[in-house]
Amino acid sequence: MATIHFSKMQALGNDFVVIDALKQPLTLNALQLRQLCDRHYGIGCDQLLSLERASDGRSDFFYRIYNADGSESGQCGNGARCLAMFVQQKGLSGQSSLQLQTTAGQLTVRFLDGGLFEVNMGVPELSPAAIPFVVNDGLEAREYPLALTELSVTVGVLAIGNPHAVIVVDDIASAPVAIIGPQIEAHAAFPERVNVGFMEVIDRQHIRLRVFERGAGETLACGSGACAAVVSGQIRGLLDKRVTVELPGGSLLISWEGEGHPVFMTGVAMHVFDGEISF
Repeated sequence: MATIHFSKMQALGNDFVVIDALKQPLTLNALQLRQLCDRHYGIGCDQLLSLERASDGRSDFFYRIYNADGSESGQCGNGARCLAMFVQQKGLSGQSSLQLQTTAGQLTVRFLDGGLFEVNMGVPELSPAAIPFVVNDGLEAREYPLALTELSVTVGVLAIGNPHAVIVVDDIASAPVAIIGPQIEAHAAFPERVNVGFMEVIDRQHIRLRVFERGAGETLACGSGACAAVVSGQIRGLLDKRVTVELPGGSLLISWEGEGHPVFMTGVAMHVFDGEISF
């Protein structure tokens, strides 16, 4: 029987199990990952984060992300802030910023005053082939029509570590997230599945957002989803360069200077408790 030491962290209600795989071997199969993430039979979380040794020669750590269904994700902004707090609390780095290697590229996290963390999420990918997103002509556009079971929707599509589809809605409270979210997540146009954002524009500097995440369902917050919504909103001419994104779990500040530039996300993180589990 193996015993795993972990920390439970959360950022705007998006919760994580964080494991230091530098000090303990972590060889979990998909079934074991689902068990750990299960809220009734395990610890319970949206994603499990593994802190590992970097292999690129320029990052401080490698940061691996597992979804609650056992699949692997490329990037998670809320998770990056929690991982940075974990590194800080455990005394694993005394630097004012961290370079984190992920399967989707490198992230930079800066420690700010007031318990805030700023994450450089990288440059968003807008090319359909790179997202990946299957569209008939293969050409990049601001919006795309997408046929679902009983209706068609218009989505903005991009990748920022993970693929994202963003829908503009009139009222976030009544948006059919539980109905449309799963249909778009598993749509044939997205061969690697997709995170689905439902965005209500309050004004050019403020939006409300709900996100149905691939492999996790609707979560209280999604950092990369907030970034994707702001990028899509700017491309559609709806938003300014600095936008407050109000999610069910709290708010993030997202900044983007436009195509070819990285997206910056600023928000909080919180340690909940430490523990160990044997199985």
